[in-house]
Amino acid sequence: MHVLLTVLFPGDHRRSVASLAGRTVLLLFLIIWSWPYFTVRLVDLGNAPGVMHLVHLVFHEAGHTITAMLTGNRTLIVFMGSGNQVLVPLIITLAFYFKNQDAFAAAVGLWWTGHSTLDVAPYIQDARMLNLQLLSGGTGKEVEGHDWEYLLEHWHVINHDIIIAAHVATVARCIMFLAFAWALGSIIYDAYMRNAPVGVDAAD
Repeated sequence: MHVLLTVLFPGDHRRSVASLAGRTVLLLFLIIWSWPYFTVRLVDLGNAPGVMHLVHLVFHEAGHTITAMLTGNRTLIVFMGSGNQVLVPLIITLAFYFKNQDAFAAAVGLWWTGHSTLDVAPYIQDARMLNLQLLSGGTGKEVEGHDWEYLLEHWHVINHDIIIAAHVATVARCIMFLAFAWALGSIIYDAYMRNAPVGVDAAD
């Protein structure tokens, strides 16, 4: 038990009341704000992705640009749009966990990772329909540049676009849920450790 708690909640947990309160408020906000993402249809999410899509989009386009400077492999360049928008928050999650040893901050990073993954799902589902508006202007029917149309055709699985998108969305939502559970556990653990006598372990 002690090993599990140490793995889940590394670092110094004697946080101030203000810090615990702030983290609790932030977690409640994220849960309430994220709730619609657990039930929304992917086609509706694609048509109205929300403000966080603009954040994901920055890293998505950066992924294409950075990869294009490093390699001429078209498949990798195309994939790293979606790949980078998921990879960046994942790296931030790992940095908060290993460098800062802050489980709550890492959990928020994990939530971002899940949300970014969910943002990719409507794009995958649109591989054959090509109805989504692209950054270059127009839909995939009108202009070239639909990442997942190219990728799924390249991998010979384009007929499974809807199924793949559904699985990606399920994984994304599970990641977000686990992030909330981890964040809540971190707050509870930190609150316990704040009130515990010096030298007392949460596993005792």
